Amino acid sequence: MASLKTIKGKITATAKTRKVTKAMEAVSAAKMRKAQVKALTDRAYARAAVSVLSRLSGSATLKRHAFMNERAVKSALYVVVTSDKGLAGALNSGVLKAVVNDIALLGLTPSNVHIVAVGRRANDFFFRRGFVMDGYFENADGKVDADAIRRVVEEGLIEYRLENVDTVRVAYQSFISTFEQRPTVRTMLPFSLSQLSAIVSDIVPAKGKFSSEEKTITAPHDYTVEPSEEGVIDALVPKLAAIFFYHALLESQASEHSARMVAMKNASDKAGDKVRDLTRVFNRVRQASITREVSEIIGGIEAMA
Repeated sequence: MASLKTIKGKITATAKTRKVTKAMEAVSAAKMRKAQVKALTDRAYARAAVSVLSRLSGSATLKRHAFMNERAVKSALYVVVTSDKGLAGALNSGVLKAVVNDIALLGLTPSNVHIVAVGRRANDFFFRRGFVMDGYFENADGKVDADAIRRVVEEGLIEYRLENVDTVRVAYQSFISTFEQRPTVRTMLPFSLSQLSAIVSDIVPAKGKFSSEEKTITAPHDYTVEPSEEGVIDALVPKLAAIFFYHALLESQASEHSARMVAMKNASDKAGDKVRDLTRVFNRVRQASITREVSEIIGGIEAMA
């Protein structure tokens, strides 16, 4: 059995670890509240933006547009959003696993898959496995870089228009609640009404003060578009793609802070349980030591008598 000094050292070390995890839990909770409000508040704007394109879905010009044409998928571009930091449970591994499964379903190899990594975890994961890395952007401190959003969207639009890739997809953690995040892979290009409807469905939460918004989209069969359908669609699609990606970043950040807060809370609880278990062990060892010393004293006295 370990000595009293060893057990006491373990108790002290575990208690110090618990103080660190409690502090990280408090920081993550503060960041989580801000990220959640930002993501939920901006959902209304994201929903309205994608609804615009959904309402134009009946246009013959839109159906013929280059960004709407579906092709056989022989190569793909994935924009993978993860965090730069760990200590967030299965947050990053869930997204990475979802991308790997999606690639397997398409029957693609690493040489046919282009990756734009937003976050160090995604960059390290796919670089080590030999995927084609088209870009890397940091994703730290909850900052959403407008220039990074523009560059990522432009990369996807150019690659798809030049037919270097046959689909552009975004992988991120969709924020469901504080204790639930869902790894999600959405198709950015080609645009389709089914994907847009799925995005709108995800945007509106099932309950809470943001749940009262209408979840369905009513699309008229025809529109009169000025100055021309081509001009409006060419200007609209890049902006909607940017909104789509911006919304994915907000969802990912809210999910990251929520997952880290829960992970740190679980770590703090486990550390507290460990301290209590070690304290009981310490007391038993100390009691046994005292009993042994008393027995030795009594035995000595009897021997002298």
